[in-house]
Amino acid sequence: MVATSVSSPIEKQIAQKTREQARQLAALTSVERSEAIEAIAQALEAAMPEILAANEADTQAAQAEGISPSLYARLKLGETKLKAAIAGVRDVAKLPDPLGTIQIHRELDQGLILKRVTCPLGVLGVIFEARPDALIQITSLAIKSGNGVILKGGKEAIRSCQTLVKVIHEALAKTQVSPDVVQLFTTREEIKALLELDEYVDLIIPRGSNAFVRYVQENTRIPVLGHADGICHLYVDRAADLDQAVKITVDAKTQYPAACNAIETLLVHQDIAASFLPKVESALQPLQVELRGDEKTRDYLDIPAATAEDWATEYSDLILSIKVVDSLTDAIAHINTYGSRHTEAIITKDPEAAQVFLHQVDAAGVYHNCSTRFADGFRYGFGAEVGISTQKMPPRGPVGLEGLVTYKYQMTGEGHIADTYSGANAKAFTHKDLFDPD
Repeated sequence: MVATSVSSPIEKQIAQKTREQARQLAALTSVERSEAIEAIAQALEAAMPEILAANEADTQAAQAEGISPSLYARLKLGETKLKAAIAGVRDVAKLPDPLGTIQIHRELDQGLILKRVTCPLGVLGVIFEARPDALIQITSLAIKSGNGVILKGGKEAIRSCQTLVKVIHEALAKTQVSPDVVQLFTTREEIKALLELDEYVDLIIPRGSNAFVRYVQENTRIPVLGHADGICHLYVDRAADLDQAVKITVDAKTQYPAACNAIETLLVHQDIAASFLPKVESALQPLQVELRGDEKTRDYLDIPAATAEDWATEYSDLILSIKVVDSLTDAIAHINTYGSRHTEAIITKDPEAAQVFLHQVDAAGVYHNCSTRFADGFRYGFGAEVGISTQKMPPRGPVGLEGLVTYKYQMTGEGHIADTYSGANAKAFTHKDLFDPD
C-alpha cells in the first residue's frame, strides 16, 4: 500500500531538475562522462581532511546516541576506506561505456532496419543507512551510466554526506556534467517524498536493514532493487580440507561482520564434526566471536543453545550459529529454507558434491572453497556497486553498471507500412541479422 502523498513542490522541483539534467548527461560522450568521474576522484583526494573531519563528527555524535557496533562499522569512513572508495571511482571511469551498445542489428526487410541499443534508466533514487562510501560508489556509477541520482543517507551520516556532495558538486561544475545530476535529501520526510516521485524517478535502490528495505518496497510504485536480508551460510562438507575450512570460516565471519555477505550460520557435516568443531572454535574465540549451537554441536562444544530464531537472524555482528547436518542434502535444504538468496558457500574436495551444491542452492551467489566476502561489485571487477539484489529477475547479485541501463528499439525505414506485411498477398519479412562494423 502506497502512503498518502507527502511530497512538496520543492522535492518535485529537485526531481524534475535532476531528470532534465540526466537527459543532458545521457547525450554526453563516454570521454566527457569519464572525465567528470576523474574530476570527482581528484576532488575527493584533495578534500580528504575535510571529509574525514565531517565523518569523525558523525561517528562521535552517533556513539553518543548509542549506535550499534554494526552500524558504526558502516558509518566509520577512515583514510583506508576513503582511499579505497576513490580507487573504486577511478575503476568505474575505466570501465567500457555501457551506453550505445547495439545488442540487435537486424534487417526486417530491405530498407527496414531494427536496432536494440542500450540507454540509461533515467533517475535513480538511492536510500542508504550510514555508509557514506556508498554515496561515492553510487555517484560514479550513475554518471558513468548516464543517470541522474537523488541520494538519501541516514541521519547518522548527514555531515559526511553533505560534505561529499559539496565536493562532488564543485568538481562537476568544472566539467561537462551538470552538478544537478547529483542531489541529496537529508530528512526522514524526504524519504516518503522520494518514494512518491514516480513521475521523475525510475528506480529506487534501498541499502539498509530488513525492516527498512521492506518499508521501501511496500510504500512506492517505483521499481525497487535491493535485498532485505543477508543471511549467508558456509557448509563444511565431509570431504573438506579442515584447515582450509577454518581459514575460510574465520574470514567469512570476522573480516567485516557488519557486511551483508558475512556468514551467519555454519553448517558442518556430522562425519567431520568431532574433528572440525574444536578447531574452528579455537580459531574464532580469540576474535571474540560468540558461538551458538544446535544439540549435536553442543555434544562437541560447550556453547549456548541456538534457537529456531537464530537460523533466521542476520546478526551483522560477531555472532555465529552452528548446526551439524547429516548430509549434503540436509545442508542444502537448510540453506534453501533459511537463506536470503544472497551468497552461500561449500567447502569440499569432492567435485561432485560441489556441483550438486552449486546447482541446487537458490542464491544470487554460490561459491566453492572460498569466502562469501567476495560477493562485492568491486571484487567482481564492476568498479563499484549500487547494491546487491537477491531477486530472481536480473540484475541479480552485486549490481554495477549493467543494472543501471536498459535498452530501446530503434527502427529506420523508407516509407514502410505494416499493411504491406498482412493480408492475402502479405510480403514476407527477411529477418536478416546484420554485422555491425562498430
